[in-house]
Amino acid sequence: MNTELFAIIALFILGFGLISGRIEKSVITPPMAFVIFGVLLSPQLLGLLNLEVEHELVRIIAEFTLILVLFTDASRINLKLLRRDYNLPVRLLGIGLPLTIILGTILAVLLLGGSLEFWEAAGLATILAPTDAALGQAVVSSPRVPICIRQSLNVESGLNDGICLPILLIFLSLAGTMEGTGTASFWFRFAAMQVILGPIVGVAVGYIGGWLVSQSVRRKWITHSFEDLSVLGLSLCAYAIAELVGGNGFIAAFCAGLTLGNTAPSICDCLYEFGEAEGQLLVLLIFMIYGSMMVFPALDSVNWQMVLYAIATLTIARMVGVAISVIGMKLRWYTILFLGWFGPRGVASILYGLLILEGDGIQGSEVMFSTMVVTVLISVFAHGLTAFPGANWYGKRMARFKATHEIPELMPRSEMPVRLSWRK
Repeated sequence: MNTELFAIIALFILGFGLISGRIEKSVITPPMAFVIFGVLLSPQLLGLLNLEVEHELVRIIAEFTLILVLFTDASRINLKLLRRDYNLPVRLLGIGLPLTIILGTILAVLLLGGSLEFWEAAGLATILAPTDAALGQAVVSSPRVPICIRQSLNVESGLNDGICLPILLIFLSLAGTMEGTGTASFWFRFAAMQVILGPIVGVAVGYIGGWLVSQSVRRKWITHSFEDLSVLGLSLCAYAIAELVGGNGFIAAFCAGLTLGNTAPSICDCLYEFGEAEGQLLVLLIFMIYGSMMVFPALDSVNWQMVLYAIATLTIARMVGVAISVIGMKLRWYTILFLGWFGPRGVASILYGLLILEGDGIQGSEVMFSTMVVTVLISVFAHGLTAFPGANWYGKRMARFKATHEIPELMPRSEMPVRLSWRK
């Protein structure tokens, strides 16, 4: 990266920050701005950012961001509150998410069957199943949206990226087996080690590391700044140890964060602070990289089937899955529509798409990657532009009712921290 490019990126971040308070009152979201900025920097336009997607720097930034996103997202989830107060996100994750993957797989087979084998189609559906609440931040932070609804979307977004990762690894292993790039026993062994050892390492690192940091804080052996660094270092420890023993480091980071947040929550405040600053910067840089290195190459190979699939997975697969998952909850039709629409695809899908390119033996990887890019591009702008007016529309609808136990949307709920609150 040359000095001129570095200066331009730094000035853009500074300039955007200076007017962020004005922008947050509009329909423009930070991901939209950074995608557009990345597109402008691309070789096809200004030609200032000429790295390939497979470049080592891109891989390092992407993997580091994915580790921290999985770790910090999971650390925000209070499992006791989830079991006690949050029936809706449990349904969205336990019923809606599998249905979204199943419906996405069926749609991929129907629309992209000529380019993808069945397990590749399932892998694509899984890549595009995790939601990214940050793309529609107004929805999960607006006080006009009932707390039950906005927190359900927040919790769903915090957990589904970690849940989808082992499913994706299994599907990709099955795809590798079907395409003859390894024996069935090899892929079974590989998937088992990745999915089993990763969580074991993650839970152990999260529990033991959290206990050590808590004890050090209690005895006043550690300064506040090093407390922050130590807690963040646990995510990297979980990743590295899992990779060393043959597990999946990303799954380990997710499990470490979930364990830490529920066994040592008092030391997790630094993670929330990190998410508001450094974490937000990393995520926005991913959107910039996405705009500069992925959009034009994907558009060169895109066809109408990919575009149709992108629209279908954002609407049909998501909305039908949500509608079925909430049967019996007596939610109003516009609540179901609101929940179904605001399931944007963002950072997790981008980072999982990069993992596809790094892997070997997936013949349909280019089609999967291009379809992911198109889907995220549509989602960034469609969900970003509709988040603020959508939250206001839904808020007005619900403002007609008084909070009672007969209205499930208005039942009181405890709040969990929201990731990337760029709207205050």
